[in-house]
Formats: sequence, structure tokens, C-alpha cells
Amino acid sequence: MDNSEYVERLGRQRPAKFKTLASEVGFCFSIMTSQIMAEYFISGFNVIIPVLAKDLDIPPSATVWPASAFALTAGSSLLIFGRFADQYGGYIVYTLGLLWHLTWTLIAGFSTNQLMLNFCRALQGFGPAAFLSSGIMLLGSSYRPGPRKNIVFSIYGGCAPVGFFSGIFVSGLSGQWLTWRWYFWIGAILVGFSLATAVIFMPSDFKSKRLETADKPVQMDWLGAACLFAGLVLTFYAVNDGAHAPQGWSTPYIIVCFILGILLLGVSVYVEGWVATQPLLPASLFKVSQMKPFLLALFFSYGVLGTWLLYTTLYAENIMSAQPMQLVAWFVPFAVGGLVLSPLGGYIFHKVPGTVLLVISGVAWIVAPLLFAIAPQGASYWAYTFPAMICGTLGIDITYNIANVFVTSKLPDDEQGLAGAVCNSILFLGVSFFLGFADLTAAETASKGSRQSYKAVFWYAVGCATVSVVLLVGFVKIEEAKSELKEGEESPA
Repeated sequence: MDNSEYVERLGRQRPAKFKTLASEVGFCFSIMTSQIMAEYFISGFNVIIPVLAKDLDIPPSATVWPASAFALTAGSSLLIFGRFADQYGGYIVYTLGLLWHLTWTLIAGFSTNQLMLNFCRALQGFGPAAFLSSGIMLLGSSYRPGPRKNIVFSIYGGCAPVGFFSGIFVSGLSGQWLTWRWYFWIGAILVGFSLATAVIFMPSDFKSKRLETADKPVQMDWLGAACLFAGLVLTFYAVNDGAHAPQGWSTPYIIVCFILGILLLGVSVYVEGWVATQPLLPASLFKVSQMKPFLLALFFSYGVLGTWLLYTTLYAENIMSAQPMQLVAWFVPFAVGGLVLSPLGGYIFHKVPGTVLLVISGVAWIVAPLLFAIAPQGASYWAYTFPAMICGTLGIDITYNIANVFVTSKLPDDEQGLAGAVCNSILFLGVSFFLGFADLTAAETASKGSRQSYKAVFWYAVGCATVSVVLLVGFVKIEEAKSELKEGEESPA
């Protein structure tokens, strides 16, 4: 057997850590469902906001904050939990993250006012930060580059639109026939299934991780972590709240938060680059070919995702007068598209250059908000909304899958926690950051009426998507995700 055939066979085999197919399926099921639940609590909350806001007396100007608080805390702490995963293994961080998420999801269902809801939503975000970074670490370290890994990561990425639709479905069901509290409680039950599956099927990697790092222990960069987390929270708080502060961006506390946030981020850059012996973001990450422009393009692309999800929902409810369950039906193509693209992507990622797929995805992301931006009054669902849903699932599903495969394949096993953190922190921070400016766009154009205000936001999303495509076409070249030996492995003589 020649070297290429040997490597190809390795890329198709079940990893040795899974003694049976059932153990592999159980392992993957837990991680896939955790991805579904992360998306569930992003999408569904947007649909339940009108009912929830009425019950808790939340003014319209304050509804964006509880929607973005979840993404903000998740994105700001992902690197920290990624480091914990590299220190103690993915199993501990993953299961504790699910348990934490389950706890605060249950409590959120008992919220009695806006402050309690915001507090629970913010604390909820630490759960996905833990189980998403460690989940990708567990997947990335379990599967070598090749077709099997491509298929697994494609299914994982396809769980994003499924989770999105699940959130829409349960929130629509709760808002129209139950109570908004059941949106959280049903979500808690589903998180419980993911946690139980992990405990039963997932092998612990604590001992192997400690042995692996015995000669060179992985340490937490506490100073860099504190500055990075505080800087991101303050900066993104200013961005998200600036549009609705008493004096807008001129409000003193907005200015102070923004300046302090930028200064702390500057300090974190200094600490990471020149002080920390084991920085959260090692310089080696950015030395990987294509990594810097790729991550920047992802940041813009995920910003379109957050803006498109929220304002598509608001446009459908407030302008197209869609009822909760009708909105569920409208988003069916988005979920089905993800289910189709998942297996398809797994079969073609190792045959088609990643750049080609990313450009297709990027163009779809331009078209998705564009269709809403140009839709006339009383526009047909089939002429505008339906194709926008198809483009939406093309936009997020392909991009997310390639990002996960690319980053985890380029980093060694001892940095897979970092890989998972980077993949998801870019997503959550992109959602929160660009959503803040989308809200600002809506606020500045509110005098033109809700419909024109929403359209202005969609044009803003088109601009962000265009920037992402320009970066991908001009600066990123990703080859096919072929079978390769893992770092440290040798081919047979």
C-alpha cells in the first residue's frame, strides 16, 4: 500500500478511541445536540421577544440588549474556556458547561422582570462558551483530517440551522399556545438530554490531557483573560446600548465604557504579545497561512448572520404581520437547507477547493438580506422570502463548516481547545458587535417608519456581506480538505 492510500484509509476509519459504532454515535450525538441548543437560544429568543416584553413590561428600546447579552458573554469568554479545555481536557469543561447552561435556563423561565431576565441571559452565555469550545476540541482531536472528519463537521455545522429552526418552532409554539416560560423550560429539558448522553457515552480525557501536558503544563493567562473579557464586555456594551442611551453616543457612560473597553483591549494585546508566557491567543495562530484575512472575513460574515436573523424575524412579524407559527413555517427552508447541505458538504469538502465554496456562501449572504431590502410592499413569500431563506442557509452552513475544518486541521492536538474557542468566539462576537450597529442604523432611520428602517438595516447587512466576499476573494485561498497525517505521525516505511 503506497503512502497516499494509507493516509486516505486513515481518514475514513473510525477513531480508535471509539470501540464500537454506538459509542461514536453517542459521542457525536451529544456534541451535535449541544450545537443545536446554542442556536436554539439565539434564534428562538427573537421570536418570543414581543410576548415576553409585554408580560415583563420591557420597552421596545430595551429588547435588543437581552437578545445580544447571551452572545456577548459567550463570545467574550470562549477563549478562557478554550484554555481550560486545553488544561483539563474537553470532557470536564464540556459537561460542566452543559450543567451551567441547564441551571440558568431553568431559572430564566422564572424571570419576573427585565433585570432578572438580562442577568439570566448573560449568565446563560457562559454555558455555550464552555461546551462549544470544548465540543469542537473533542471533535477536532478525535478525528484526523479526511473524509470522516469532513462529514462529522458538516453534520455539526448543519445542526446550526436545525437549532435555529428548533428555537423558532418552540418559541412560536410557546408564544401562541403556551407561555413564553416554556421556551426556556423545554430548552432546559433538551440540554438535559445532551448532558445525559455525554455522561453515558463520552470518554473522559482528563488523565490523558494531564499526561500529555506533564512536561509542559498549560497555564491560564489570568491577566490577559481579565483584560480581554472586561474590554470586550465594556466595548460591546457601548456599541449595543449607544443607540438607546438618553443622549445616544454622547451619553457620558457610553463614552466612558467605550474608551475604557478600548484601553483594556489594548492592554490585553500588550499582555498577550509581550508579557504572557502562554497567551490565550498565541502568535502562532496568526502565522498560519490565510488565517488573519479568513478570521476577519468570518467576523463580517457572522455579523450578517446576527443582523439577518433578528431583523428578518422583526420584519416578518411587524411588517408582514406573520403570526408565530406562520413564521415557523416560513423558516422551514432554512432548516431543511441545512440538513441537505450537511451530508453534501461532507462529501465534497475534500474534492472542491474551500475558497470556491466560501465565495458561493459569501454571495448567498449578500443575496439573503438584499431580497428583503428590495422587497416591495406586500411582496410574495415565494418570490422574496423563500429564496432568502435558501440563501441564508447557504451563507451560514458552508462558511461555518469550512471554518471549523480549516482551523482545527491547522492547529495541533494540544491547541484544539483554542481552535474551538476561536471558531465560536468569532461567531458570537460578530453577532453581538454588528447587531449593535444594526440597531443604531434602525434607530437613526426610525423617523422614516418601521418598514424603511428595517430596509436600511438590510442594506447595512448587504454591505457587511460584500466586505466579507472581497476579503475571501482577494486574500484567502483554501485548498480541498484532503486526508493528511496528524502532527507527529509518520507514514509506514
